[in-house]
Amino acid sequence: MTQQQSLENCRVLIIEDEYFLGDDLANALRSLGAHVIGPVPELDEAMAEEHDGFDVAIVDINLRGTSAYPIADKLMRLGKPFIFATGYSADYLPDRFHHIHRCEKPYELENVTAALGALCGREHRACVAA
Repeated sequence: MTQQQSLENCRVLIIEDEYFLGDDLANALRSLGAHVIGPVPELDEAMAEEHDGFDVAIVDINLRGTSAYPIADKLMRLGKPFIFATGYSADYLPDRFHHIHRCEKPYELENVTAALGALCGREHRACVAA
């Protein structure tokens, strides 16, 4: 199975405040068959998203100087799978998030798509960590 097939019809919410990074990611995911919501640049907007409108989320930890942990906590309470896409190291994460997959910026798109494919419940190609 190809990576393109692994994201077919997967609904992905992108929570990212860096416009160009979020837009590039959204375009790349769309090209792989994902239905993209966002990018959503602010915590308030992310908290207001309908939880039944997406399958998985990509969450940047720092949204314009505001911690995105409240949305991560909400996603966990709702049972919504998500990954972190962040410039912060794993040491920065609170213990309650250590089990969440983290793609460190600058990330490789293949790492993001593999993680999303797994969360969407589809077969995916594993990426070799550098």
